[in-house]
Amino acid sequence: MTEFVGVHDMVRWIAAAGAEPNIAGMARYVRNDFRRWESFDKTPRVASHTPFGVIELMPTSDSVSYAFKYVNGHPSNPARGFQTVTAFGALADVSTGYPVFLAEMTLLTALRTAATSAVAAKALARPDSRRLALIGAGSQAEFQAMGMRSALGIDQVTVWDTDPLAMDKVARNLEPLGFDVTVATSGREAVRAADVVTTCTADKARATVLPLDWIEPGMHINAVGGDCPGKTELDPEILRSAGVFVEFTPQTRIEGEIQAVEPEFPVTELWEVLVDRRPGRASRDEVTVFDSVGFAIEDFSALRYLRDAVRGTAWVTHIDLVAEPEDPKDLFGMITALSPIGV
Repeated sequence: MTEFVGVHDMVRWIAAAGAEPNIAGMARYVRNDFRRWESFDKTPRVASHTPFGVIELMPTSDSVSYAFKYVNGHPSNPARGFQTVTAFGALADVSTGYPVFLAEMTLLTALRTAATSAVAAKALARPDSRRLALIGAGSQAEFQAMGMRSALGIDQVTVWDTDPLAMDKVARNLEPLGFDVTVATSGREAVRAADVVTTCTADKARATVLPLDWIEPGMHINAVGGDCPGKTELDPEILRSAGVFVEFTPQTRIEGEIQAVEPEFPVTELWEVLVDRRPGRASRDEVTVFDSVGFAIEDFSALRYLRDAVRGTAWVTHIDLVAEPEDPKDLFGMITALSPIGV
């Protein structure tokens, strides 16, 4: 039988344990898996692009477990009453090939993305960072705020979005959790004097939601929203004036902010910083950019964390996903055992 966590149980698990503690716990798994980066099979995600959006598969394996995530990105979905992003994923046992764990990953990916941002910010932002600017008040915003608090202790948040109702939603959700939230009147106002800036917008376009002249010395930028070809958020000149860090370079050159600069543009993979192979922030005044598009190893970490957290609890069930005949060579016998003679 395959362990399964559906939407109902995922919501119950997050509500019971708390989103922020789970982001912090998941960040430990992400950090540890990044530190053994070279033990994983790695490939850019397999994407099917249409005029409506993108559907992707994200696989990886460490030779013990195999994981994949199915995820879509459809920016026009909210106008039709659907979410922009949905996902599910699975873990399999490499030795048998059997799927052993299956889970919804729309909510889990929100935790995972925040956890990865937290890992990057802990490694790259100034340790005394106190103010976060959120550019984009969509589904990821609250999770990003909790990720920054878990990593850096930040509880002052300024938010900007073109949708006033979305900004009100962020304030309504975060203030009861102890955040000091300011709703800005412009993007420029939001980022002024911020230590960390997170961009996470949904439009599939070569947008510039963060111009160069808004950037102040020492900022750390989590560029989260650019995650497919033709979709960016930063002024390319920001990249040229900053230290740029990525997950998996071949994928980021296709989907990340660095698709807007020259192909040989120099970057550092985050795992190299975490194992002290390459330096992170060079000085207090350096601007650092984490060009995050999401990578399969992060989903691997999230699925393992969830599996370990819910095992033996009421939040996990078992589903009959794999056919298991008494005789492994007699699959047809499963049918004849219940069929009338002659059928």
